[in-house]
Amino acid sequence: MSNDPALSPQAELSLPPRFRFPGMGRTFGIIALFALISLSLHGAEISFSSFREGIPYMKEVLFEMLPPDLSRISNIGALLLDTLYMAIAGTCIGVLFALPLAVLAARTTSPHTALYAISRASVSLARTVPDLVWALFFVVTVGIGSFAGVLTIAIDTLGFCGRFFAESIEEIDHSPEEALETLGAGRCAILATYIFPTCTPSFINTVLFSLEKAVRSSVVLGLVGAGGIGVELKVAMDTLQYGQASTIILCIFVVVLVVEQMSTRARTALLTTS
Repeated sequence: MSNDPALSPQAELSLPPRFRFPGMGRTFGIIALFALISLSLHGAEISFSSFREGIPYMKEVLFEMLPPDLSRISNIGALLLDTLYMAIAGTCIGVLFALPLAVLAARTTSPHTALYAISRASVSLARTVPDLVWALFFVVTVGIGSFAGVLTIAIDTLGFCGRFFAESIEEIDHSPEEALETLGAGRCAILATYIFPTCTPSFINTVLFSLEKAVRSSVVLGLVGAGGIGVELKVAMDTLQYGQASTIILCIFVVVLVVEQMSTRARTALLTTS
């Protein structure tokens, strides 16, 4: 028999139970969660019978999409290029505005609590309003076309990057910053010599994710007149030209896949060199 006290019956009795019954508050919380899920499934009018009845029509549409119609591949390629331009331009503009806004939205670098609150509210507004709402707003104000899509992507990038840039600034070690202040360095000097260089890997990672998101979003924005390949896809679906629609979808898939692979390789290279 082992003399190890950790294996004694007294030690086994002192072990914590594998399952602890939740308290009254947590129990009501779990019940409320399941009730909310049940209400959501019911309120969304999910119908398995309707899905089952729609399967033959899905097969019919898929068969009509094959083979893809390549008669307008040159026009589709030009529109895809416009979509890519729109995503890159919108991302660059959004990042340029997100960087100073993130400095104001970070607790450790914001010069005043009022500026911090305003900056945080601006980032939250840009992030929480859906892309299609911004697209409709800019289509009405600046007209139909790629410019409305660029502005929409810029606002979305501003909200996305502004939040993560600010969090990156807050999470770094601020001991060197205090040392620089002791040596007489100003706020701009600290930003340029310590904060931005330290946060650069995180910033680049966020920008690459934002670019992937912008490429996918730019396709949807065309459905409301914000330029790009989305307009062509909507016309093809509305006129029942499913062969052309399948060509557009395949081309979009290839572009998004290439952008994601390039972004993944860039992030991997960044991690290995940092």
